[in-house]
Amino acid sequence: MIALLIAAGLARIHAAGELRWAGDLQGGEPYVFRDPRDPSKLVGFEVEIADRLAQRLRVRAHFVQNDWSNLVPSLERGDFDIILNGLEDTAALHGRILLSKPYFTFSEQLVVRKGFPLRSLDQLRGHRIGTLASSLAHQILREHPGIETVLYGGQEEPYRDLQLGRTDAVLLDSIIAARYGLTKPELELADADVARGAYVIGLRLGDGDLLEAVNDALDHLDLTDIYARWHLPPQPAVKAVEDVPAATFDAAQVLLFLKGAWVTLVVSMLAMALAIPLGLALALSRLYGGTLLRYAAHAYVELWRGTPVLLQLYILYYGLAPVVHLNALAAAILGLGLNYAAYEAEVHRAAIQAIPIGQAEAAAALGLTRGQALRLVLLPQALRTALPAMTNDLIALLKDSSLVSVITVVELTKQMTITAVDVRSWALPGALCAGLYFAMSYPLARLAARLEKSLAEADEPIVQAAAA
Repeated sequence: MIALLIAAGLARIHAAGELRWAGDLQGGEPYVFRDPRDPSKLVGFEVEIADRLAQRLRVRAHFVQNDWSNLVPSLERGDFDIILNGLEDTAALHGRILLSKPYFTFSEQLVVRKGFPLRSLDQLRGHRIGTLASSLAHQILREHPGIETVLYGGQEEPYRDLQLGRTDAVLLDSIIAARYGLTKPELELADADVARGAYVIGLRLGDGDLLEAVNDALDHLDLTDIYARWHLPPQPAVKAVEDVPAATFDAAQVLLFLKGAWVTLVVSMLAMALAIPLGLALALSRLYGGTLLRYAAHAYVELWRGTPVLLQLYILYYGLAPVVHLNALAAAILGLGLNYAAYEAEVHRAAIQAIPIGQAEAAAALGLTRGQALRLVLLPQALRTALPAMTNDLIALLKDSSLVSVITVVELTKQMTITAVDVRSWALPGALCAGLYFAMSYPLARLAARLEKSLAEADEPIVQAAAA
């Protein structure tokens, strides 16, 4: 039985006739990306390595798209056979998955704005440094107390924020720095050799025979022509980064979760505080405004409801950065607030239209102006009706706030994914994350239920009087 399990990896790919290798197209050039001349084809130096590796194993290569930060758990689930996408040999991976011999070595490079006086990590204590989450550079930065690490999901964004002054430096692999950082005239290299590491191929535990076959292929494959064709920088010898003990799920991790939950709560509450009055203004504009105002309010609602909030966050934070320089937290609050204002507008509009027409007629008969009628008669009743729906929207906003991690805000869900990688488990971090979301949303759900009940009880005498 043990022998069958050990042989499972190589036998599996031969039976399938393909080697399923995973990467993330968001990583871009030169790893794996769509050919600009023919978007149906994939190109990149790792695409060529995968093809040669598959040929050596006498199968065909099959690419599987997967988010880079989740490559390891997806491999463990069996979604593909190997990881081949800038996977760095770090202590956190040892014992969790199998790692091949290195196929590419690199140096970690510190990039700053031109003329910036601080040139090393020790000098940058108390400053903000950008890097990719769960990378070797991320591990190195965490070993330097006093540095505020700003995490990104893509390779272009860290250098973009550095240009804009949102961060003070970026620490990433030399292959990334050369293509995404040092091509920008405003940036320069501060330290070309902070540390060194290697890209390796990741395999599942139990695929020992496949690991042996992959290592044998790497020993016999000559990849120098591939590196030359992609103009990759000279490869330094690997200088091992000092191993750090594996993280444990302890009180310090729980404290980080509570901090993430606080960020989630602050972002959600402030975004809702923006969404409610703006939504009310939009609803009033659609109901009582002039023609131009009505069309503008209608266009706003349809535009913000009809486009993904993720796209809106990207545009606010990155797209408008040259014009409006928002920090990440402000962009998160503004983006969610503007998005939810469109939904609150429809809630308020429905609540106002649900008020019997006789209320407005009675206000007019008393000599009240339209503004007075709205302020004194219609809006108090409408807001009372809309309260339960607004509370439900706040609960939804708490969960949607997890999207703001794409613009570097480390909220509860992002903290969970970071901790899951650190402690090599998704069960406990996931359970705590779910528990904290429940602890924040359940009181709001009960509040919504109480409001609905109290409103129903308050309306009952009116209904009975009308029936009589």
